[in-house]
Amino acid sequence: MITNATLVEPKASSRKQIIISLYAAIVTFLAYTSVYAFRKPFTVATFDGLEYWRIPYQSLLIIAQGIGYMLSKFYGIKFIAELSRLARWKTMAILIGISWFALFGFALAPAPYGIIFLLLNGFPLGFLWGIIFSYVEGRRATDIIGSALAVSFIFAGGFTRSVAKWLMVEWSVQENWMPFLTGLLFCLPLAILIFLMEKIPAPDSADVFERTGREPMNRDARKKFLKAFSVGVFAITLTYVFLTLMRDIRDNFMANIWNELGYGSDYSIFTTTETRTSVIVLVMMSFLVLIRRNIQALRLTHVIIAFGLVVAGSSSALFAAGYMDGATWMQLVSLGLYLAYIPFNCIFFERLIAAFKIKGNVGFLIYFADAFGYLGSTVVMCSKALFDIKLNWSHLYSQLTIVASMVGFTAIICSFVYHNKKYRLQKEVPYA
Repeated sequence: MITNATLVEPKASSRKQIIISLYAAIVTFLAYTSVYAFRKPFTVATFDGLEYWRIPYQSLLIIAQGIGYMLSKFYGIKFIAELSRLARWKTMAILIGISWFALFGFALAPAPYGIIFLLLNGFPLGFLWGIIFSYVEGRRATDIIGSALAVSFIFAGGFTRSVAKWLMVEWSVQENWMPFLTGLLFCLPLAILIFLMEKIPAPDSADVFERTGREPMNRDARKKFLKAFSVGVFAITLTYVFLTLMRDIRDNFMANIWNELGYGSDYSIFTTTETRTSVIVLVMMSFLVLIRRNIQALRLTHVIIAFGLVVAGSSSALFAAGYMDGATWMQLVSLGLYLAYIPFNCIFFERLIAAFKIKGNVGFLIYFADAFGYLGSTVVMCSKALFDIKLNWSHLYSQLTIVASMVGFTAIICSFVYHNKKYRLQKEVPYA
């Protein structure tokens, strides 16, 4: 057990620490990529011609899974914050099993009853990000490990959709069976990766010295943090809500957007564009590991988020005005979106905890922001479906991105000012 007496100032990373970091980055990246095979491939199926209550069946399925996912985020505020480090692999195995058997039920259920099974599929999947991230937080190398883990959902979204489209195009798999069979292909790899994650060593004393020890947060600890950082939490959550809107609608209706842009038969387009974004974002995020002072890294993270919002908003404005082609727009909006979105999932909260020496864990903060982010996304998708708004997805997404970027940019600047002021005051009245 690490105590205050055993904490020492960290020295340069040893060869062993570099190997551990690379190992953790690769294993968690592949693990979350495999998790995506149980979540997003069904969106490749458009279920053309099927409507219920004047709403396309595909939209109903996406909304149902989104509601399940959103509910898990709200419950996850408590569940992930209080997560024990013991037997995490059992928890993951049970949650994956439930989500996969829900896809089996979806394959057998006639429309529209598949809605029920997509709701059941979404709920257990919502906990897995927090569980996987708990293996790597609180380390000097968390920035680069977390960045690799975070970009996995950029790559995974494209890769698992390409696998799903391949099953449908090359093997003539029916739309209702495709999600279950895609999950089947990833069952064994995921089981192996869960075993390998269990072998990741815990943070050492130097990690704890530099990044603060991580521990479960009970109800009182959560309330104390929210009270102490209320203004910052509001600004961060507002930014994250709009980023989640941008990300979730693009993620769920990517196939529709590419169809409208003329790339419907190219199943490699998903992997190609998302892989480019993944590499660029991973390289940029990885440089943050070189910044030792946590408050400096937190400041720079604000700048990166603001820059990403500008890229996403400006490229969407150019596309909407007819000055940019659809493929270039999709690549740039992806880059801008994930430059802004990924830091929240791997660096922002990690450095916030370390800079202010908060006794807690990243999972609580991510799930608090995630819950409201997915609530906003669900409201938008439900509104479009229920009010029968006649807009194609590429037009809707470009307009939404312009508005979301402006609001998110304003909120992240407010967060930057607030946390800088908070840090100066901390020297007089430390957070404890």
